[in-house]
Amino acid sequence: MTILCVRFQLPPRREAALPGLLGLLEDFTPVVEALPPDGALADLRGAERYFGRSAVELASVIRVRALALYGVDCVIGAGPGPMLARVALRAARPGVTCAVPEDPGGIAEFLAGRPVSALPGVGTATARTLCEYGLDTLGLVAAAPLSTLQRLIGAKAGRELRERASGIDRGRVVPNAVSRSLVAERPFGIDELDPVRHRKALLSAAGELGTRLRAVQKVCRTLTLTVRYADRSSSTRSRTLKEPTAHSAALTETAYGMYGALGLQRARVRALVLRAEGLAPADRASCQLTFDPVDEKIRRIEEVADRARAKFGPRAVVPGSLAA
Repeated sequence: MTILCVRFQLPPRREAALPGLLGLLEDFTPVVEALPPDGALADLRGAERYFGRSAVELASVIRVRALALYGVDCVIGAGPGPMLARVALRAARPGVTCAVPEDPGGIAEFLAGRPVSALPGVGTATARTLCEYGLDTLGLVAAAPLSTLQRLIGAKAGRELRERASGIDRGRVVPNAVSRSLVAERPFGIDELDPVRHRKALLSAAGELGTRLRAVQKVCRTLTLTVRYADRSSSTRSRTLKEPTAHSAALTETAYGMYGALGLQRARVRALVLRAEGLAPADRASCQLTFDPVDEKIRRIEEVADRARAKFGPRAVVPGSLAA
């Protein structure tokens, strides 16, 4: 057992605590991959040898520290690989780590009775197609002829599905340093239906991220938007920027694009969260030269506004639409 999949049970307005919680995992291993909006994968192969404890034992320590330091409980799944750890997470509950056996027979038995939708990467449409042909559990999928699966969902997808349903986990944990990201959260006092107010919240959050990035002389490569709904569900979208930036206008445009791509129709939104990820020093970032006088003017105004905020407070200069 070497991989943990952790989902932190963050209250609706505690998304900003996620970087600290991911940093807690990094106390045990540098190989941590964030799974926005509230989870992470951690590879504990080195930690097991260093601490002389199994991954399940270390999971108990992580749970206690998260409660003690942040007041946040977590659900943890453990397995020989990332995919199996994520499947185990679905069967875990607070206080008890669900672990997948390491031997092939134990893995097959663990997966056999689980629905096909429990497998990461199997969406609603694929699960519906498989269930229509009686392949509603992973055990049945693993036993089905490869040609049948390929005829139903395609050659490559069918081969990969059969491998994963059989417990073959070729994935790995890819560190992405999100614990060093910046987060701006905009909760609403009541569940908000108005898209105009949603966009105002995004404008405010993107402006805050831009100001904070410029203050620490950093740029970000990726922007992630999380929309939390009234029923406690959420949607998350990430977008890699054209070039690393701390420019508020570029961050706002990207945030608007991700929000628009969600196609929300009268959605009752409880909170919007923007996360700037992939931070790097601004002086090492490459950027495309521009001869647009309007863009240059906006950037000069941005510098002046930053100096005013540093001297008189964050509300000294705000966009006109947010002044009211």
